[in-house]
Amino acid sequence: MTTKTVADLSVAAGYSVKEHAAGHSASQEHEDHGHAAAISRTVDGFWLYIMTDCILFATVFTGFAVMSHRYAGGPTGKELFDLPYLFGETMFLLVSSVTYGFVVLAMNRMNKGGVVGWLMVTFLLGLGFISMEVNEFYHMVAAGNGPDRSGFLTGFFTLVGTHGAHVTLGLVWMATMIFMVMKKGLTPQNQSRLIRLSMFWHFLDVVWIGVFTIVYLRGVM
Repeated sequence: MTTKTVADLSVAAGYSVKEHAAGHSASQEHEDHGHAAAISRTVDGFWLYIMTDCILFATVFTGFAVMSHRYAGGPTGKELFDLPYLFGETMFLLVSSVTYGFVVLAMNRMNKGGVVGWLMVTFLLGLGFISMEVNEFYHMVAAGNGPDRSGFLTGFFTLVGTHGAHVTLGLVWMATMIFMVMKKGLTPQNQSRLIRLSMFWHFLDVVWIGVFTIVYLRGVM
């Protein structure tokens, strides 16, 4: 084999490697684009669910507004609500929204440990919120002020209970995501689920601000 032949083969091999590398790069870019498109579609679809939940909460808010002054001789919000206690409950949920922001930041950095750690912190804050709400309900019912006591309390338990049920479902979802990320890592599927959970969790915070303002603050005025 001549020197020229060897040189020609080397050049050909070099081009072959370059073409393979370019093909691999294009394939990887296409795959990443496909994952991004899939995540975008699922997130867009989840917005439809959020909108239906808006309709649900608008309905229960309206029901509470209609029943809010029908005390039937029972206690009013001013007699029932403890604002310092409720402020502490509110802070649990609002701070959990901030900590979930750190979950998303860690996910964007592909920091698996950070995602799991901040999810756990967010879960504990959410659990603190729902525990305080259950405690509030327990003491009201134990004192004879359950949802059957008056129209006002029917509307109250329906609205606040609906929100609490959503928070509970969010906690179940969050616990599932902790397990999934620990087991499978930050796969495109898990990233999509984390983004949708973020949308859901922040939505519940916004709803709670409405509940706190309309139900509790107006109730003690």
